[in-house]
This record gives sequence, structure tokens and C-alpha cells, in this order.
Amino acid sequence: MNSTKTIGIIGGGQLGQMMAIAAIYRGHKVITLDPAANCPAARVSEVIVAPYDDVAALRQLAERCDVLTYEFENVDADSLDAVADLADLPQGTRLLRISQNRVHEKEFLSSTGVDLAPYQIIRSSADLENYDFSVKRVLKTATGGYDGHGQVVIRDEESLATARDLADKTLCVLEDFVPFTMEISVIVSGNGKDVTVFPVQENIHRNNILSKTIVPARISESLAAKAKDMAVRIAEQLNLSGTLCVEMFATADDIIVNEIAPRPHNSGHYSIEACDFSQFDTHILGILGQPLPEVTLHAPAVMLNVLGQHMEKAAQYVAEHPSAHLHLYGKEEAKHNRKMGHVTVFSEESDEVRELGEGIDF
Repeated sequence: MNSTKTIGIIGGGQLGQMMAIAAIYRGHKVITLDPAANCPAARVSEVIVAPYDDVAALRQLAERCDVLTYEFENVDADSLDAVADLADLPQGTRLLRISQNRVHEKEFLSSTGVDLAPYQIIRSSADLENYDFSVKRVLKTATGGYDGHGQVVIRDEESLATARDLADKTLCVLEDFVPFTMEISVIVSGNGKDVTVFPVQENIHRNNILSKTIVPARISESLAAKAKDMAVRIAEQLNLSGTLCVEMFATADDIIVNEIAPRPHNSGHYSIEACDFSQFDTHILGILGQPLPEVTLHAPAVMLNVLGQHMEKAAQYVAEHPSAHLHLYGKEEAKHNRKMGHVTVFSEESDEVRELGEGIDF
């Protein structure tokens, strides 16, 4: 049997909570670092209350743990490097730095040979002179953007003026819009040597926030195979330890990689019930360097995010459908558009779940 480890998780949100649960099921101890004493992970682990870049607190965490991991990519890489000699950090900080900066991310992804949307680096508003409106593009800040923040879709002179202001404040990337038929993602986990890959997931967003994930994605087998191959190629280039999500666009005949997230991902939550191993299970196995299973999808599934404004509808839906799997993260205040939980439903019949995917909503 594998010996018990103490795992330190930087970030105590819902991803940290679900990582901790997966670790505890395997007999490990978990200590979390988070600025909020009442964070979701506090329900299942000890919490060191401190900012993510507090080197003294990170040092305290590292000294008490065998292995460190992080639940989201806005952890300060320099602060982690400062304590890397005190505990094992299998994910390293290279992946963190790549995913924190869209310029670094684009350059890394280009080096792997996967397909990307055409892009250019924008260092100031001068790079947007004589702008060509014939191609639809979006300007994104190199750092700090999430759920649609830090982005400007350039449609006209007014939005161009907004983009120019943004470009003068920070380094940006200008991307061509991809005429995609579907947004998809692939979860892949590694143990530093080998990788395992999850089914291709179809993602439906509302107001730039993930609303619904349908698995398997409704694309051809050949496109699904290409998406998985791309995710595995990226993971292998990183000597991946832990779980990574690769977000992509499916077009009529191709797969375009959009971005990567160096952690378990909202779109992979269905795997807790619908697969024989969840993305959190494989993350814990991966960071501990243990053998990884081949992941099997038990049944087609639909996962719906429960945002603050959905709490009542979600409770009603689960009351009417007892076979639905409800997860609530334990956040104390239900704010508008705040991720409060998720619901997963699945069926033996793929078509039935796909109809559910079209029919159920909050």
C-alpha cells in the first residue's frame, strides 16, 4: 500500500475542496492555504489563512506537507519558487507561468504544433493603427483575464477605442475569431511519465461563464480523436503531473486550441459520477507519481453549473429528479453569477442525455 502523505493545496475554493475530498478518500491528509477562513475547502481540511503570495505562510504550508499543488492559476509563481525546496511541487512553476500569460501560452502552444487561431501580440495602441475591420477579432489582456474579463471584441470605432485604451495599459494578444461550431475541452492527467485522457466535453457558455457541459461532445469520432491527441501532445510536452484542461474550438472540419488551465476544471465536474475515476482522483494520483488508470465513461452525462441566481431552481429540479447528483460548495453568500454548485444527470441512452442537454436549464 502507498504511504499516507500530507498534501498542501494552495487555494480553498470548490476545486480545492474537491481535490481534498479525493485525497482524503485515499487516506491522505490535506492542509489548505486560502485568504478566507470559511472557504469551501475549510469543510474538509485544515486551513492556513493567508494571501496566496504570502511567502512566510507558504513556507509554513510547505514545511508541514510532503507535496504541494494549486487549485487555480493565479497563484504567484515567484512565491512558490521561494518554497520549492521545502516540499515536492510536481506541477512545477513553468506550467503556471505559461498559463498565467497569454503571450507565453500562445508561444508554448505554437511550439507543440497544435492548431491555433491567428494572433498577434499588441504592446501598445500604436499596434492597432490602420485597423482592418474586415476580420472579426478580440483583444485579450496577456494576464489577469477570466470569464470574459479583460477582453474587448472589436466591431467598430467605439470598441476599437476601448481596445486602444486597454492596449496602452497592459500587454495584450489580438486573436482572430474562429468560426467554430462548438466549444469543447479535454481533461488530461499525468504522473510525470504517463498520461490518461478523459472524454471530449462540449461546453455551452452564457455571459462568458460555463453554463452546461455535455459528454460526450456531439462531434464526429475523427474530430474527437484529434482533440484528444492534441491534449495528450500538450501534456507530454509539459511532462505533466496532475490534471490539465485544454479548451478548444471545434469547427466543421478541424480542432483549434484556445487555452489551457493547469488544474481540474469546471467542465470536468461530471467525471465525479459519470466516470470510474474523476479528474480530482487522477490529479491526486498524478501529483503523487502513482500509476494512472484508463478512464471510462459510465454513461453519457450533462453537468449544469448552479450560479447564485439558480439556487432555488436547482433545489426544485433535484427535488423533482432524485437521480440527479447535486453538489453544493458551501459558499456562504449566493451572489449573482457566483458558482455555488453543480448538478450532474446521466442516462444509459446517449440520445436521451443529449435531449436533456437541450432541455434542462436553470
